[in-house]
Amino acid sequence: MLDDPALRVDPYPVLAGLRERGALVDTGGGVRVATTRAACDELLRNRALGRIFTPREPQQTWETFNWLHADSVLDSEPPKHTRLRRLVAGAFGRGHVARLAPTIERICREQLADARPALRDGGWDVVEHYAEPIPVRVIAALLDWPEPDQHLLRPWSQAIVQMYELAPSDEQCAAAVRAAGEFASYVDDLADARAKQPGDDLLSDLVRVRDGSDRLSRTELIATVVLLLNAGHEASVNGFGNGLLSLLAAPGAQRAVRQHLADGGSLDTVVEEMLRHDPPLQYFERTATRDTTVAGRPVAEGEKVAALLGAAARDPEAFDSPDEFRWDRSGPAHLGFGAGIHFCLGAPLARLELATSLRELLRHTAGLSVVDVERRPTFVLRGCSRIVVADSSA
Repeated sequence: MLDDPALRVDPYPVLAGLRERGALVDTGGGVRVATTRAACDELLRNRALGRIFTPREPQQTWETFNWLHADSVLDSEPPKHTRLRRLVAGAFGRGHVARLAPTIERICREQLADARPALRDGGWDVVEHYAEPIPVRVIAALLDWPEPDQHLLRPWSQAIVQMYELAPSDEQCAAAVRAAGEFASYVDDLADARAKQPGDDLLSDLVRVRDGSDRLSRTELIATVVLLLNAGHEASVNGFGNGLLSLLAAPGAQRAVRQHLADGGSLDTVVEEMLRHDPPLQYFERTATRDTTVAGRPVAEGEKVAALLGAAARDPEAFDSPDEFRWDRSGPAHLGFGAGIHFCLGAPLARLELATSLRELLRHTAGLSVVDVERRPTFVLRGCSRIVVADSSA
């Protein structure tokens, strides 16, 4: 059922059907899926369910791709995960996110600077000209990535994350292998250069951790940088695009949010609803390291189960009228950043980036309307390749 083409267009009717069958459902693909918010939250917090990375074969071909994941904080479990998360969080938490606030605002305004003519003519692609470049530039600023080579980041990320879909093609596999090798080599060289000439950036702090007494290994540092781009960038692009479409499609929501912003209100609840209503990550897999239960159902050691985060986000037992976009919604938190020990380290940066980019877009326009949309042909990472908008004030 998870290969249903409808999941790539509008997954929510299919996910609702799965949810009606129960909280933990066998879809016939060898992986049972949690379909309710409660079951997904339980699955994500269950310490008997781990992120167990399975190396791709042949090992010689996939060597770099494999260790980029095996040495990542996302794909490791305690005690390795505990050590990696503590070291990475320590480097990440040294004021980097707070210092980025004015930089993110400047980047957003620069991306909007030349948008007015295209907005007036209804030909401005908010993905190409806004949602995609902003996270790349933000992460580049966080790492102090050389400006002439920033154009490499997005293609590397896109190639690698294609492997998270349920059935990547041979061409996508080959592209991922190339991207993993090139990305890892570049980060390794840049880290060595930063060791000789450190700065105030996150990469320099990670290098200090790498070279300290309580340290990251060379491959762990590289894997951390690659994860930062792949997880942070893809989530930001797709979260903004999906969320903007939800906001613009909800009757009266755009006008209400603009008034709320004019009155000095925060966009915090708007951002959370953007991430809930149409999550950028739809599927997150775990493996049982010992016999356990999910939603009262037995899960045997070695069995794979997955959280259907899109189904959790539209669960009527957790959210009132869940198919509606309500910019001022209150209630339980969404699970877009995960839960438990794998809760996203980059959540504060993602929230800051989404709130700033939405605020600047609304401040520089008067009334946005959607002209054209093209969805990506993916399910696990849900997003748009194209969102063309027009502005009534341009």
